[in-house]
Amino acid sequence: MQIFLMLLIVPSFVLVGVSSYQSGDAATGVAMVDGRKITQQEWEEAQRQQIDRYRQQMGDQFDQKMFDTPEARQAVLDNLVAERALEAEIKRSHLTVNDATLAQTIAGIDAFKKPDGSFDMEQYKAVLAAQGMSPAMFDARMRRDMAMQQLNNAVQASAFVPRTVSKRLSDVNDQEREVQELVFPVSDFVSQVKVTDEMVKAYYDKNAALFAVPERAKVEYVVLDAAAVESQVTVSDAEVADFYTKNQQRFGAPERRTASHILINANKSASAADKAAAKQKAEAILAEVRANPANFAAIAKAKSQDPGSAELGGDLGVVEKGAFVPSVEDAIAKLKQGEISGLVESEFGYHIITVTSVVPAATKSLDEVKGEITAELKKAKMSKKFSELAEVFTDTVYEQSDSLKPVADKLKLTVQTVDNLARTPSPALADAPYNNAKFLQAVFADDSLKNKRNTEAIEVAPSTLVAGRVVEFKPATKRPLAEVDAAIRQRVTIEEAVKLARKAGEVKLAAAKASGDAAGFAAPVVVSRTKQPTINPTAALAVLKADVSKLPAYVGVEVPGMGYGVYRIGKVAMPAAPDAARRAAEAEQIAGVVGQQEMYGFIEALKQKAKAKITVEQPAKTDAAN
Repeated sequence: MQIFLMLLIVPSFVLVGVSSYQSGDAATGVAMVDGRKITQQEWEEAQRQQIDRYRQQMGDQFDQKMFDTPEARQAVLDNLVAERALEAEIKRSHLTVNDATLAQTIAGIDAFKKPDGSFDMEQYKAVLAAQGMSPAMFDARMRRDMAMQQLNNAVQASAFVPRTVSKRLSDVNDQEREVQELVFPVSDFVSQVKVTDEMVKAYYDKNAALFAVPERAKVEYVVLDAAAVESQVTVSDAEVADFYTKNQQRFGAPERRTASHILINANKSASAADKAAAKQKAEAILAEVRANPANFAAIAKAKSQDPGSAELGGDLGVVEKGAFVPSVEDAIAKLKQGEISGLVESEFGYHIITVTSVVPAATKSLDEVKGEITAELKKAKMSKKFSELAEVFTDTVYEQSDSLKPVADKLKLTVQTVDNLARTPSPALADAPYNNAKFLQAVFADDSLKNKRNTEAIEVAPSTLVAGRVVEFKPATKRPLAEVDAAIRQRVTIEEAVKLARKAGEVKLAAAKASGDAAGFAAPVVVSRTKQPTINPTAALAVLKADVSKLPAYVGVEVPGMGYGVYRIGKVAMPAAPDAARRAAEAEQIAGVVGQQEMYGFIEALKQKAKAKITVEQPAKTDAAN
């Protein structure tokens, strides 16, 4: 469902962003496309929708900071501009999606289906309502997105990649190189390294950041949240009963009818002869239905001319007032469950209708809704109570800033303690109330550190206030040299051994290049880009990038975790039987990349045609954006 509710062609539009924007003017918006403005509100709503989509898709892996950046906001605005430019072109070109195609597409969405695979009208409306959309709004959105997708597909399908180009790229990918390896292991040179005190001291001084111990604080804190407020709020049975009495209409369910129909088209402009023929056909189908009422759905699927319901066996779902023309609604209201109507004429033609279910109107008892009412009343009371307590909380931590005990006693809160708190949030602490950037900024402020005063009340989450006070502070220090001496000696030993291995390897590399000799090298192995490397991956990459215009070719590589390797490339060949399926897939991927570039150029041209212009202030790009 998410796929259909988001822009279908967003990936083609993403551009490199600038560092930030300032708010657009209310009159001009943030951008103008084809004479229409994109408002600040539309931009912000698009950003919210994007963040919500990624939150749903990524689950626990979601980090809002990744998307709440100037670059991400810029990309959203670029998408909106591109979308509007496409919409303008679709309108100019009179591109549209017919009713039958739209109905078939909607009917095929899994989110709208019953367990048996048939379309569920009630589920369809419920899903849209949850998204704040009506069926008419969703239909319009789907038409637009489908038209955009058709245009997108048409442009990308026009991309052409010569076979010689894709073949050359696949040949490079398939190429096999026969290579021999000679490794100079670090372990062979460790015994030759003599680490002096001066070397240890130099490493210690040069790499001070490796031995830094960051500042830490021990902090007391109190939290005012929903849990703290809930214990101070109660709802009586009398209040529940009074609410139920005054709001009984909320707990009543009106009669619910579901219906199906068969339509034979005969619109207003049809001739008298056409109407008579349509009526005769409808009468024949009515006779067939009355003879076999159990086959209504099968007959509707085979003979109904309503593209929206025929595939669903004529199912119209739950009948809601105003959803159908009056004559059809009146007929549905009069039928009993399972009863077949006569011919019902409307502006669309002749209908044959049956009511598939009737659920009588009913009102839930007080016992049935007591829990719901209690929760609602408690939530309202908690909201009011939180506002009252929040004011007390804020004032008390400020006015009695030398301790958190007064506010804790007054509001029945608990003073808690956390040790080794750093200046920046820690992923390991997750959503802990004290692991919040604003709270930590207040805790590590000069006044808080020097005078041990309470921080102000910080809102770290909706309806969650935290105030803290530094108990102990340990400034940043550096671990003493004596404490890290052994670790430094070990690291310097390895670094020096690597240098010796490289030196020995480079001597061998120069000699092998001069003579072409293979002495000392291991047995040949084959390396290619399409197979798991039989040598170290870092070395394999260097081998595949090496110049092989003259064989044998040699390359030297520092191999992580091993030492230094010298590699002799003696033969370059193509596989005896190339993978045809993979090559076909690669050709499609190459064409796809070219198609995306074509679409990018097309959209840029459309933006110029639509005189697209971003009207918010655009500061210079940052290095990161560049």
